[in-house]
Amino acid sequence: MLIDTHSHIYSTDFIHDLDEVIQRAYSNDVRKIILPNIDSSSVKNLLSLVDTYPHICFPLMGLHPTSVNHDYLEELQLVEYWLKKRKFYGIGEIGIDLYWDKSFLEEQLHAFRVQLDLAKQYGLPVVIHVRDSFDEVYEVLNDVKDDKLTGVFHSFTGTLEQARMVTDLGFKIGVNGIVTFKKSGLDEVIKQIDPSNLILETDSPYLTPAPFRGKRNESSYLVYVAQKIADLHQMTVGDVAKITTENARNLFGI
Repeated sequence: MLIDTHSHIYSTDFIHDLDEVIQRAYSNDVRKIILPNIDSSSVKNLLSLVDTYPHICFPLMGLHPTSVNHDYLEELQLVEYWLKKRKFYGIGEIGIDLYWDKSFLEEQLHAFRVQLDLAKQYGLPVVIHVRDSFDEVYEVLNDVKDDKLTGVFHSFTGTLEQARMVTDLGFKIGVNGIVTFKKSGLDEVIKQIDPSNLILETDSPYLTPAPFRGKRNESSYLVYVAQKIADLHQMTVGDVAKITTENARNLFGI
């Protein structure tokens, strides 16, 4: 069994064939799918999907850094509202993104810290978005880290040194289709990281693994990520599935 620890299949990209997407995932042994939130606009579709497939889909609640702008305090209030209202399995997706826009860095830092505090308050893991911002994210985590804070660096693309910094913090490394990209260099990093520190993800509909690059990603394609990691570590896909599924279960409590 595989667990897709990061998927946005509640998005409008899947509006016409969502049931088939879920079925294809299940048929490819992807039996659990974790759904991080983006912002107030995504909550309705996310929760509707969870209510339709409660034994397959597991919701997270958070405010994505690219959605942090002038009204971010209102968005954070909504995050707190939903955390009080129903069960979630983590805080996410949160973090810092300096790739698209640097003008809201201070607001992103504040939103990140607030949501890390919420994670501690509710005893939930965090799913961290890091894009052109590893140093900023690491500085915050190093400042607030304690035994209550766990989580994953989602869609990791860093160096081996950064990967070891992540694992030294006690965090997992989220690996998706990027590891199958020929020029990413990520394969050389992941080859040197023990699978006990890894969890698998797709980030659907983005980052589609080879051989389907250029097409919409979906959870069923997680098998190609698992196969790549198996090849890198000279293991069977079954062994990779067993280790990463246990990692995901322990992290998210599912």
